[in-house]
Amino acid sequence: MAGRNPGTELELGWISKVYVNRPAVVRHAEQIKKWKTVKGNWQAAWLLKAVTCIDLTTLSGDDTPSNVQRLCFKAKHPIREDLLKALDMHDKGITVGAVCVYPARVSDAVNTLKAAGCNIPVASVAAGFPSGQTPLETKLAEIRLAVEYGAREIDIVISRSLVLTGQWEGLYEEIRLCRAACGEAHMKTILATGELGSLANVYKASMIAMMAGSDFIKTSTGKEVENATFPVGIVMMRAIKEYYWQTGYKVGFKPAGGIRTAKEAITWLMLVKEELGVEWLTPELFRLGASSLLGDIEQQIFYHVTGTYALQHELAMA
Repeated sequence: MAGRNPGTELELGWISKVYVNRPAVVRHAEQIKKWKTVKGNWQAAWLLKAVTCIDLTTLSGDDTPSNVQRLCFKAKHPIREDLLKALDMHDKGITVGAVCVYPARVSDAVNTLKAAGCNIPVASVAAGFPSGQTPLETKLAEIRLAVEYGAREIDIVISRSLVLTGQWEGLYEEIRLCRAACGEAHMKTILATGELGSLANVYKASMIAMMAGSDFIKTSTGKEVENATFPVGIVMMRAIKEYYWQTGYKVGFKPAGGIRTAKEAITWLMLVKEELGVEWLTPELFRLGASSLLGDIEQQIFYHVTGTYALQHELAMA
């Protein structure tokens, strides 16, 4: 990944007078939905870029070693080999950005990927995912265990109550402790934006998370009623830009939850390009949290290559 954000001292002055013009943000988000998507070879190129930024995820109560192994195989071979050959991309080493699982399944994923001879990182959710309603000591212990099991990325979730009650010092300290527990593992901080009450709180929580040393800020757990939305994405990316201007450190962005179609993936890529620039369009600074998105992307690439949509049995399940 890119050079890590070391964080800063807590600067409450950066957030004390924040005002978010919600109507303007919503209008911009509505315009984004009307953007015309790219077609032909350009579409295929954008979709392959999206594949490399996917955190291929399974976070179900019935996860087993076998379905994690299947997920890892799909992570290494996200697009059928013959389709990549038709696009002359078969030798470019295209894989997903990471495999994301619960801590108890980290060892299964690490061992499977190691046996397959690939270096795809394993990410683990932690810190009381998805609710965050566990004692801090338990959160830190869970992070340390996930790292011990081999996770190279940790997706923590914040305590929403600290945001809703304006306890910014407490939020900063909690995230700093989580960052310390991660050690060398990179930390993505899930804000659970659908539960923060306002776009102003989303901006403030984003800034606090970055001050506390987050390598990425992430919209959602995927378990909330409202997950990744364009208004939230705009606000979070504006915060990332401001933090970069203030400190010189680039922090990654990860929308997650409800992103299911190839068109949505391309729109997110285009939005990142518009708000942050092309340098953010790498797995080091942009990820898409998704479980079913890859299937639609492969279907669209199949159509681009063959002119027909694949039958159910023609594409391997993720």
